[in-house]
Amino acid sequence: MRTPVYELHIRPMFRATDRAHMAAAMNLWTYEDVVAHADEILDRLEAANMPPASSGGPWPQEWIDLFRRWKDSGLKRLQLGTAQFTVARSDSEVTVRATGTFPAAGFTGWLQLESETDTAKTYVLYFEPPDAPAAGTAGDFEFTERYAPSDTRAVFVHDSTGVIQP
Repeated sequence: MRTPVYELHIRPMFRATDRAHMAAAMNLWTYEDVVAHADEILDRLEAANMPPASSGGPWPQEWIDLFRRWKDSGLKRLQLGTAQFTVARSDSEVTVRATGTFPAAGFTGWLQLESETDTAKTYVLYFEPPDAPAAGTAGDFEFTERYAPSDTRAVFVHDSTGVIQP
């Protein structure tokens, strides 16, 4: 069974109403606050008093079990990666490419659309560490995202160095 990851499995379970209800005590949309209060959050979830019925009601048991598994398995999260980025525009497509080497053996990664506006698209480069250290050497990667050439918005990439425009 896959180890739960904060950005993929835990953060999406916190609804806006959950965040608003707990705003005075913690920010449920930040990894650091959720980690700092993980025991308290789990206690409230298991007592079925978080979130209260007036604010959307308790989580389903599967969500509570997933949160517990995440907490008990080490509070895993994604890392922002580092790469060399290019954007190539042709008559048939726009290609965003990230190339580089993972930080260690066993890592996986991908480019993901993080946000978009009328004038720009921002991708994020994520690396997922293995659950346990892997033997061997770090592998090279190449991730590609493609979209229609009619989309002329500026492209930005968010990685471990910040947000850049390749």
